[in-house]
Amino acid sequence: MEQEPYQKLYLYRRIVQAKLFIDRHYAENIDLEQIADEAYFSKFHFCRLFKNAYGKTPNHYLTQVRLDNAQQLLTKGVPVAEVCFRIGFDSPTTFAALFKKHFGVSPSGYQTRQLKKQTHFAANPLHAVPNCFAETHGWKKSNIQ
Repeated sequence: MEQEPYQKLYLYRRIVQAKLFIDRHYAENIDLEQIADEAYFSKFHFCRLFKNAYGKTPNHYLTQVRLDNAQQLLTKGVPVAEVCFRIGFDSPTTFAALFKKHFGVSPSGYQTRQLKKQTHFAANPLHAVPNCFAETHGWKKSNIQ
């Protein structure tokens, strides 16, 4: 009976190890079998355990990590095609469709919006200050142009 908490902790550590493997190698051509091997589970058992722990399948988590990194690269002005390959996708079309499905905008549309926002805030830095903070310190957004 006392070994059960240790066994659960051991299993959870293996799942976390696989998650960290995804976080480190998301840009590589990794698949479910490699990720499950990292945790020393069969891929079917691993999928169930991972989904219980993180609320999504390993493949969905991998896709989310890739897309989150894509957002960061796009915000830095990296060209869309380069972003696609740097985050582990082989097809710009697949990447663009998946990005749009998750974020509701194409990668180029997202990038354009982010770069405009950066330009706007660089020209008007006080626009980046939350209104509640501005009011607390006696600044008024309406006075800021």
